[in-house]
Amino acid sequence: MNATAETKPTTDSTEKARTESLISPRFYTTDYDAMDRLDLSPVRTEWDELMREFETDANTDHFQRTDEFAGVIENMPEALRKEFIDFLISSCTSEYSGCVLYANIARKVKNPDIKKVMRYMARDESRHANFINQSLKDFDLGIDLGFLTKAKKYTFFKPKYIFYATYLSEKIGYARYITIYRQLERNPQYRFHPIFKWFKDWCNDEFRHGEVFALIMKADPSLTRGLNRLWIRFFLLAVFATMYVRDHTRPEMHAALGLDPKEYDYTVFRITSEISKQIFPLTLDIDSPAFHAGLERLRAIGEATAKAKAEGGVFNRVKRAGLAVMGVATFARLYLLPTVGNELPDKVRTAPAW
Repeated sequence: MNATAETKPTTDSTEKARTESLISPRFYTTDYDAMDRLDLSPVRTEWDELMREFETDANTDHFQRTDEFAGVIENMPEALRKEFIDFLISSCTSEYSGCVLYANIARKVKNPDIKKVMRYMARDESRHANFINQSLKDFDLGIDLGFLTKAKKYTFFKPKYIFYATYLSEKIGYARYITIYRQLERNPQYRFHPIFKWFKDWCNDEFRHGEVFALIMKADPSLTRGLNRLWIRFFLLAVFATMYVRDHTRPEMHAALGLDPKEYDYTVFRITSEISKQIFPLTLDIDSPAFHAGLERLRAIGEATAKAKAEGGVFNRVKRAGLAVMGVATFARLYLLPTVGNELPDKVRTAPAW
């Protein structure tokens, strides 16, 4: 996590990880004084149980590379290679974003509960990011994570936005990884890279991180009531829509895994929606034809925007502006679709049973 003395990126992958876009992972900062005021006494029993899991550190020896990683990339088709590298860069940046956020919170707060858990989660995310980065180095494309810490723009989020966004990021990360793992468990012939073998225990880290934010929200019921329901709705849609658009930019990778991007995404949406019932008072109606049509429209707008950006020129800049307006309007229509209500359970914690 220590920043290097370099002042410029050393690889194209570092520059790509640094690049900002609507669907790229971001780095966050927050109100640390507000984090200090969090009171976890209403969920103390479940919280202490969760802390014991972090202390046990079941994955302490999990992220160890084997001889299987040697020579894998040489026979990878170019189109698949390009998309897989994009996946690794995005995943590494996302994991490292979590590491930086958690480490900064741990360093700046005095609240002993929050300081302790943030250190645990920063530890986990650092392992994840570095494990992915080792696979990028196999392509001679390792990311300079120290440089990224200094060079990436930071977005300020109020603590409650951090809770909603990070809870969903961790839970959807679990759903993504376990869905891929189960697919390759059933169909090992599609496992084109050994990193996928690590996904099961890895995603249990993600699941456990999500439990932290579920308990924080449970400790303050106002976070899931009133106008905050609108924010929950927003973050659910933003996370699902971002995933849908981004995954459809990787057709070769999904084909190599034996997955249809749309079917894969909706499987992940269903798992995430089911998990989120532990703390969110609503879920999106992902089976609605209007929801499907809206995501498809966002995908088409995303493809048209990428094409216009690649072609360049004044006309395409105007076209991109028009597409941006269309994207906002489509997102707004999706946001206004009816949701499905959910009665919150008394006990928050759930198990990674998928």
